Order: sequence, then C-alpha cells, then structure tokens
Amino acid sequence: MTSSIASVSRTELAQRRQKLRQRRRVKLMQASWRVVAVCGLTAGVIWAATLPTWVIRRPEQVRIEGNRFIPVRTLRSLLPIPYPQSLFRVEPQAIARELQTRAPIADVTVSRQLFPPGLIVQVKERLPVAIALSSDDRPPSGGIKSATAKSSLLDENGMLIPLQSYTSLDQSLKLPSLKVIGNPESYRASWSKLYRELIQGPPINVSELDWRNPANLILKTELGLIHLGPYSAQFPSQLKAIDRMRKLSAHPRFSQISYIDLRNPDAPMIQMPKPQNLVKSGNP
Repeated sequence: MTSSIASVSRTELAQRRQKLRQRRRVKLMQASWRVVAVCGLTAGVIWAATLPTWVIRRPEQVRIEGNRFIPVRTLRSLLPIPYPQSLFRVEPQAIARELQTRAPIADVTVSRQLFPPGLIVQVKERLPVAIALSSDDRPPSGGIKSATAKSSLLDENGMLIPLQSYTSLDQSLKLPSLKVIGNPESYRASWSKLYRELIQGPPINVSELDWRNPANLILKTELGLIHLGPYSAQFPSQLKAIDRMRKLSAHPRFSQISYIDLRNPDAPMIQMPKPQNLVKSGNP
C-alpha cells in the first residue's frame, strides 16, 4: 500500500515537471515572436518611410485649416519645407514654431496624414482690429497721418502686430479702419474689455480713439469729438448716450460744436467755440 502511494506521487511529480517545462518553452517562443514582430514592424516603418509614396512633393499636399484672413497660398509659402520631403522626416513642432514667427498666428498645430500622404496645419490667427499710432503720428494741426512702416496693428487682446510684417504677407490684405493713438503699454490692460464693449454696444461709427491722455479718452465719431474722461465701468452707458444723441447732427449749429463732454453720461455737455473779442476801430 505504501509503495503504491509513493509510485503515484512520483508519477504526478514527473507530470508536473513536464508541464512546467512545456510552459517555459511556450513563454520563450512567445517572447521570441514578440521580438521578431517588433523588429519586423520597425523595419517595415523604416522601409515605408523610404518609399516614394510617403513623400510630400508639392505645397498642395499641405492642408491649411482655421485661417480667416491670411490666404492659404500665403501660409503654404511660409512653411519651412524643402520639397520633396519624406513625410516621416518632417518635424511638426519645428514647422509650427517657424510659422508663428513669420505670420500673425496665435497658435499652430501640425500633424501628419498618411492617406493620402500630406500635412494638416491648423492655425488660429491673430486678427488685427485697429491701427496703433503713437503721438508722433498725429500732426499738430490735427488729423491722422496715413499708416507708416513704424505703425503697428492691434489685435483684440491688445497684442501688437508689426504693420510691415502683416502687409508683406499679401498685398490684398485690408487694414482695419479703427485707429488708436497713444502708448500701447498704458492702455493694453483695458483694451480687450473696451473693444468688446465697443463692438457689442450700439452701432456707433467710431473711427478713432485718442488715448494719449489716460485721464481723458476721446472718441472721434459721426457726431465729432466725444470726451469721456478716464475709461471706466460707465463706458457702455456713454456709448448708449452717444447713440441717443444721433439727431444732434440735424441741429443748425451742429458744425460749430467743438466737442461733446460725456464724462457724466446722464448730463451731456456741448462745448462751443469761445467767442472771440471783437476789436472796434476808432473814428478817423
């Protein structure tokens, strides 16, 4: 009886050892196949990268998305891609950085496309909404000089765009009609909020903002010059007051008005020219 139990135990042990050896062989074969598969995949990618199929041969293989005012052909011409170029040798991040330095672009995403081979460039432009002029751009007699190479463009967030770099992109690009005079550093923090209130407010034709004196923001409108005092939370109310005064242009003496004082939008004041002293000549 004892010898039978011992014989069965030795048999079970032998079978267990055999199963363990089989499991080890299976695991070894699986590991070997994984290595072979990885090496094969790597070799396949390298081989595919060298095929003529995965090559960008012309700018038309680059798809531009998200642009609103910069033409597609202009953005394609700014991409630092020597054609022909292997799709897998293109560096998307380097292309994105270079494009942001060459054009008024706030954000760029570049991705590869395998079928058909090409690139997808998604851009978010910095849209210029005004021309930023310094005090030197206003002559003493009044009026605004035409924009010069030293002028800059202003986007809705208060960021400056060099005028020359913008106009050099494409001659067909139109400049904004709104002008802002003053030091951009002094009004940058308020510009974004003011511009949003301006475009969301009443349809007032504002052609110029004179911000040279932070204590007195002056608007040039269809009613003439409007003195607002310092920019403040009552700016929307001041815009509504201007809108209510549209009929003033029909007044017989409208052309004689020097400016309208709207520091208090509830009590507008009209400033007329000061009367000049008349010198009477004596009798001969």
